[in-house]
Amino acid sequence: MKKLFTLLIAMLFTFSMEAQKFEELAKTPPMGWNSWNKFHCDVSEALIMQAADAMISSGMKDAGYEYIVIDDCWQVSRDENGEIVCDAERFPHGMKYVADYVHSKGLKFGIYSSAGTVTCQRRPGGFGHEYQDARTYAKYGVDYLKYDWCGSTTQDAKSSYTNMSNALRTAGRPIVFSICEWGSNKPWEWAGPVGHLWRTTGDISDSWNSMIDIFEKQKDLARYSGPGKWNDPDMLEVGNGGMTTEEYKTHFSLWCMLSSPLMAGNDLNNMTPETKSILLNKEMIAIDQDSLGRQATCYRDNGDYQIWVKTLSNNEKAVCLLNKSDERKSVLVDFDLLAKIRTFGRGFGGPMPAAPPAGGAPGMPGAPGIPGGQAAPGAPGAPGAPANPAQAGQARPRFVQLTLNDYRIRDIWEHKDLTLKETSMYVDMPPHSVKVYRFIKK
Repeated sequence: MKKLFTLLIAMLFTFSMEAQKFEELAKTPPMGWNSWNKFHCDVSEALIMQAADAMISSGMKDAGYEYIVIDDCWQVSRDENGEIVCDAERFPHGMKYVADYVHSKGLKFGIYSSAGTVTCQRRPGGFGHEYQDARTYAKYGVDYLKYDWCGSTTQDAKSSYTNMSNALRTAGRPIVFSICEWGSNKPWEWAGPVGHLWRTTGDISDSWNSMIDIFEKQKDLARYSGPGKWNDPDMLEVGNGGMTTEEYKTHFSLWCMLSSPLMAGNDLNNMTPETKSILLNKEMIAIDQDSLGRQATCYRDNGDYQIWVKTLSNNEKAVCLLNKSDERKSVLVDFDLLAKIRTFGRGFGGPMPAAPPAGGAPGMPGAPGIPGGQAAPGAPGAPGAPANPAQAGQARPRFVQLTLNDYRIRDIWEHKDLTLKETSMYVDMPPHSVKVYRFIKK
């Protein structure tokens, strides 16, 4: 009898450590706005309500953005019962009032806390109050929780986030759970059942070097991402002034290719036409929000020049050419080859050909003359590739071979279809720029 009792206790403990997230949420990457990148601790009731108004008046709601998220500094203490207390000076009507206002606009409301004893700005964290806070957030009307990792000291990340995930489930209100532990404990390996998105790196800053460094760290993570479980390379910096318009277009494009959450972080009430044109590019957003939920993989890496391919639903695909260098490039792109390749969520860069063909593409570092779209030996669709994809050790869905004649090619930033006189063409690329094409089935 004692052994049976011990077994039951062990089973209950194991069950309690299994996450119970709301599976029906975030089937496409969440889209919205977060206060931190622009306003940091300077948050208030008025700011959040104005952001909700601006999300509608700017057209962002119509483009798919829906979450208004308050980051750190809304909370100041806990009362004698342990309840979290919001800043009464900055939020005089309380959090439920703000949430109700956001909901009245047809939007969703998000809030912030941390798994440790304090937040990153030394406000009260959630440690030891997970179930109490979850009930409070449910009463507020919270739809999205960003949960940081500050103040965590010796805590185990998986256990800590699982505990909060279960607390949210127990509270009963469906809440998207955004895990923000900076990739320190490889959350992509364990967070799928726990949360809906997880940060893969430290914080982004409003600079080209920060953004492109974070992007590079996503290369090997595609297999962990999909509907309801997203790699999160951090919030957008578009419109905050630290990068050029071209670099912001690249930033936005790369995040969309990665199927990343799109959380704007700028001042929605003071957007330039250029910022609006980026954040409201519905064709680019459609690539991010594609129902298949595949993250792009790097098809070709020539150092400063890369080709990324993202599989889309309906046998379509998006192709992103990336010029990371500080120099303008002219690259030769083989659209016929790009039409034939298939990815299934895996990268297949492969070694470079031993000898480049004559002519070729000026400006490609270390490989002048190599067509931008040329397949590496052994890559699917290239000579020497296995006839049976299963030989590569991965079961793959049934594939129907399509060719260039099956597609029309859409330039996503020019908002027009390409007219190809030949199957290959030179593409001019300014420094730090992208060209994004969607292969649309005819």
